[in-house]
Amino acid sequence: MRKKLVAGNWKMNTVANEASELAKGIVRSAAEFGATEALLCPPFIWLNLVGEIIKNSGVKLGAQNLFWEDKGAFTGEISAAMLKSAGCEYVIIGHSERRQFFGETDQTVNKKLKKAIELDLTAIVCLGENFQQRESGLTNSIISSQFENAFKGFSRFEKVIIAYEPVWAIGTGKTASPNQAQEVHNLLRGLLKQKTDRFDQILLLYGGSVKSDNAAELISRPDIDGFLVGGASLKVGDFVGIMKATIN
Repeated sequence: MRKKLVAGNWKMNTVANEASELAKGIVRSAAEFGATEALLCPPFIWLNLVGEIIKNSGVKLGAQNLFWEDKGAFTGEISAAMLKSAGCEYVIIGHSERRQFFGETDQTVNKKLKKAIELDLTAIVCLGENFQQRESGLTNSIISSQFENAFKGFSRFEKVIIAYEPVWAIGTGKTASPNQAQEVHNLLRGLLKQKTDRFDQILLLYGGSVKSDNAAELISRPDIDGFLVGGASLKVGDFVGIMKATIN
C-alpha cells in the first residue's frame, strides 16, 4: 500500500519569524498525522531555519527548485548539493509558476530531474494543463507529452513523485473535481506502467486549490496519494486540516 504525502509549497512567502512560527505550529501537530508524511518546502533562505525546527519531528524538508549544474557562474541558482547540505530530502521540479514566469520547459525539467536523482533527492515532478487546453479537450495529450519529455532517457523511478497540478486551478479558487483529478492520475499511472514495473508504488499528488474541506473527497480516489499544497500551507490550521483529511 502506498503511503500518503502532503507537501506544503510556501512559494515566495514568509519572513523569518513567520517561517519559524509556521514550522513550529506544524511540528506541534505532527503526532496527529498518522502514517501520512508532511513535507515543508520553504523559500531557499529559510531551509536551515525550518530544518532545525522540524529535526526529529518526522516532518520532512524540501526545496522549491534546483539547477542542473553542480557549481559555477550561475548567479542566483541553487545546486542539488547545496540542498542536500541544507538537509533537504525532496525538491519540487517544473512547477507551473516556474514554467509560466521563468521559462522552464519539459527539457529543463528533464535535466533537473536527472541531477536531483543523481544526488539522491526525491523529485516531485509537476505536470498540468492550462484552462484553454482543458476546454479544448487536450488534457490527456498535454499530460502525456509533458510526461514523455520530462522522463526522456530516465529510468530511476524509485525516487520520483509526480504532482498533477491543473494550471487553471492554481490560486484561482477552482479545483478539479475528484473525478477529473482521478482521470488524470489514472492516465499517469498508465504512463508509468509503460516505463517501470514500480508504477503502482509511485506517489501521485494532486495540486490545485486544495483545502481541508475538499481534501477528504479527493484523497478517496484510488490513484490520488496526497497533495501539493500552496496557499493553504501558509496557515497551520489549514495545513493540519488537510493532513487530517488524509487519515480519515
